[in-house]
Amino acid sequence: MRVLWLCNIMLPVIAQHLGKEVNNKEGWLSGTYERLKKSNFCMESGEKIELGVCFPVGNEEDEIEGVIGNISYFGFYENTAKPERYDVNLERRLKKITESFKPDIVHCFGTEFPHTLAMTKVFPYKDKVLIGLQGLCSECAKVYMAELPFEIQKKVTFRDILKKDSLIQQYKKFEMRGMNEQVALRNVKHVTGRTEWDKACARKISSANYHFMNETLRDSFYEGQWSEEECEAHSIFMSQGDYPLKGLHFVLEAMSKVLEKFPDSKLYVAGNDLTRYDTLLDKIKISGYGKYLRKLIKQYNLQEKVEFLGRLKSEEIKKRYLLSNLYVCASVLENSPNSLGEAMLLGVPALASETGGIPSVFTKGVDGLLFEVGNSDDLANKIIYLFSNPNKMHEYAICARKHAQITHNQDINYQRLLEIYQEIV
Repeated sequence: MRVLWLCNIMLPVIAQHLGKEVNNKEGWLSGTYERLKKSNFCMESGEKIELGVCFPVGNEEDEIEGVIGNISYFGFYENTAKPERYDVNLERRLKKITESFKPDIVHCFGTEFPHTLAMTKVFPYKDKVLIGLQGLCSECAKVYMAELPFEIQKKVTFRDILKKDSLIQQYKKFEMRGMNEQVALRNVKHVTGRTEWDKACARKISSANYHFMNETLRDSFYEGQWSEEECEAHSIFMSQGDYPLKGLHFVLEAMSKVLEKFPDSKLYVAGNDLTRYDTLLDKIKISGYGKYLRKLIKQYNLQEKVEFLGRLKSEEIKKRYLLSNLYVCASVLENSPNSLGEAMLLGVPALASETGGIPSVFTKGVDGLLFEVGNSDDLANKIIYLFSNPNKMHEYAICARKHAQITHNQDINYQRLLEIYQEIV
């Protein structure tokens, strides 16, 4: 069986082979690849899986193809910095790849970029294209502003003007991505999802067959376990806060109340520091959302209580999970965030917003607590409750770990993937 994966990033195994910088996003791709490799690219029947992987590269000159062990790889040019723009030239590039590899099935991981729409247009066998739902841009667009004050939504910095990337423009870009996404979903006969939320969304958009399949996460998160004795007391970790949808502003608002009860609390945020304002270049580069975060940090006197960690590699982010007393997912909308799954696998106590697909993967009152979306008071009260009841928090974490070991079981998810491929072919 010849299977072509259409990915949003170059797989780490390919990047390492080519001496390129490794992208740690979308860790489920590496997890699924490692499980295929472990099975020697064989199905239970003994039939071999011949895997091709195609992915965007930054320049037309960077377009590549080659073979590493059992996989063929193809890099095609796409401007991923402008995912709202549909480039018709993608159709020519992807057609060339499919004609070269001749797949029996094409598996598109996600709908966030135009290449998925292009693939659904050029691959002639529409009933042999499978789209894996990750997030859904069309739904994210509806709540993109994440209850930011209207005057903040309208604010524009020099950087926003230069990049044409104000908050309102970001929202409109998500809307445009959502329109491409909906067309792509209507073009195919098969989608995979993993929550009641994404199933309902898919059925609103398309009549495609819905195949349930959980995700396999990065290998490193299946080893190791959180320990209260080895973590930093009352430390909170967020894996992302780069844009309003992730809800960092709600956590900053909650921190002021948490600090009244636990003055040693500290918030760690992975990813770029949107609030940097040390140099002239920092002041030029700051975004409207970054300025708002700075305002909140100053307003609640959090200068010494918030630390941005920058981009972390897989092992670095795992270390930060294990050092943290509590993982918080404050997003206004998520399907099933991999960061939450990673925290659960490691047994890190977790608190998440009650939104999207999260209730399908994180059982309220069993695996931990859920708080009302956008309600910083409820968020603060739940953090205070957990810090005040360490035994209960530990009990939740144990249950969450057991749950995640089922949801993200590598063998079960691998077998389910093969079943879906067989059903489609």
